[in-house]
Amino acid sequence: MQRLLLLVFALAWAAGSQTRIMPLSELRPGMKGSGRTVFSGDRIEDFSVEILGVLENSGPKQSIILARLSGGPVDRTGVMQGMSGSPVYIQGRLIGAVSSAFPFAKEPIAGIQPIEQMLAIPNAPAAPPARAAVLPGTPLEPAALLPAPARAEVRFGDTRLVELSSPLSLAGFSQTTIDRFAPQFRALGWEPRQGSSSGNATGPLGDPARIRPGSMISVQLMRGDLTMGADGTVTHVDGGRIYAFGHRFLATGATELPFARSEVLTLLPNLSTSFKLTSAREPMGVITRDASTGVTGTLGRAARMVPLTATVDGPGGRHEYKIELARDTLLTPFLTQVATFSLLDATERLSGAATISVNAQIDFEDPVPPLKIDNIYTADTAAPLLASLATALPLTYAMQSGSGEIMPRAIRLAMNATERKQQWTVTAVHAAPLKVKPGGSLRLTATLRGPSGAEISRDFSWRVPAGTPTGAAQALLSDASTANVSEFAATIGQSQPNPAATIDYLNAMRSNHNAYLRVLLTRPGFSLHGRPLATPPASITLLFKEWQTSIGATPLLQSPAAEFSFSPGPGAVSGFKSINFEIEN
Repeated sequence: MQRLLLLVFALAWAAGSQTRIMPLSELRPGMKGSGRTVFSGDRIEDFSVEILGVLENSGPKQSIILARLSGGPVDRTGVMQGMSGSPVYIQGRLIGAVSSAFPFAKEPIAGIQPIEQMLAIPNAPAAPPARAAVLPGTPLEPAALLPAPARAEVRFGDTRLVELSSPLSLAGFSQTTIDRFAPQFRALGWEPRQGSSSGNATGPLGDPARIRPGSMISVQLMRGDLTMGADGTVTHVDGGRIYAFGHRFLATGATELPFARSEVLTLLPNLSTSFKLTSAREPMGVITRDASTGVTGTLGRAARMVPLTATVDGPGGRHEYKIELARDTLLTPFLTQVATFSLLDATERLSGAATISVNAQIDFEDPVPPLKIDNIYTADTAAPLLASLATALPLTYAMQSGSGEIMPRAIRLAMNATERKQQWTVTAVHAAPLKVKPGGSLRLTATLRGPSGAEISRDFSWRVPAGTPTGAAQALLSDASTANVSEFAATIGQSQPNPAATIDYLNAMRSNHNAYLRVLLTRPGFSLHGRPLATPPASITLLFKEWQTSIGATPLLQSPAAEFSFSPGPGAVSGFKSINFEIEN
């Protein structure tokens, strides 16, 4: 039935289109035709095609056409990455798009996505809907949350017909960055290559007439001082709408990704899979729908991007950067991490011990308040990775919190890097006296060891409030991570009631350049949307116990009664120490 509906849809479409199509039912082994793609520059050339058969039900209610390609460079390169979407015609009628191949094949045998399946991709709304996802309690990298299903494949014993990866051209990135994120890129179906930014992908929109079936396009994920684009081929143009790739890009559904016209610099044969080396040119439109059978987009429309401005101060002076990131709920945090890592690595080459401070402000669409990040990261190695995660993870949580659409309007970063490890370690906390009555004073001493090995101490006084319940209590001196985990762990997986509350929740996180001294009572308390409520009255406690799920209250094993914070000096604080004392009658 579905095959019949697809056929009826395709025939109705063909009746009003200048391009005729050939349905799967008319294909026979041995039929010969031609395909169109770009081998050099922007010149569309033909290659020969011979139909071998149709693989029925290669996917859920889907089929793949199997064909042998030949002619021109294909005889030397085989089926190439970058050919995804190349239209194939039999008797002048469009049958589909090149979409898959056999790795290490000795002959250029390709899988062709039937055009009926591509034309069934629905139109996307003007703006993509929010994709709600609650961040788990464990600190995953943003790439781990991207929709990265295994590339579709059909097995013939030990032989696989797999979707062609999209060549990912990166310009301005350090080789360390490409190597570091290559596994994530490949998991997403992109094959990273050092590329060229000689085009003008940030200029005005180009002439739509330059995009024809067989033209190369580059989906622009990042542009400016850093550029990143994934290449494919246009299958069909229907007025202002294009169909391309013949397989998923990320399978994100409705999206808003800019694409530019692309030119082929050269072809690089490879024993596994050959590929096209390309350069993006002028922007042409927006990819609006990303489905399993291809992508569709609109010509002549400019995509909204997220501007990122950054300064990096270090031994080599100050460096300033301006970048635009693709605006997408799932992609933007990951691209922020990649860009931040590359700027630090390219500017300072911090491969050994280093300390990096990150001061960031992320502005969102009104009325959501800005997200502010102020942290220091120090390590014997991989400090840029820690610093890039510091920016990306809060943004990941905000955009995927499930509390409503939270879309960044601008990202501003100020980073300072030094080529030495600056770390303060918590060594001791003391309390005197160890038994204190309500109304009495408790003297607390916090001790930390600095980068040079010298110790510093800070004294604090806490007057025990009248009416404080008797029993055991604790003074805990810790870094920001320990304090945040103990206080927010119970609520990190919960959705906040609205976008503003989500940002307030994130802004309440402590900064790791401070030490935190907290007094904790053994009397249970509650956290309401991530904010601790110390020793609530009995009536409130009973209410929270009965309605905690509906009002967002989370039980705490200890109630925070007081908190002191201080900065011991430049650097990051780590570790924790505690001491027990008693509140008596």
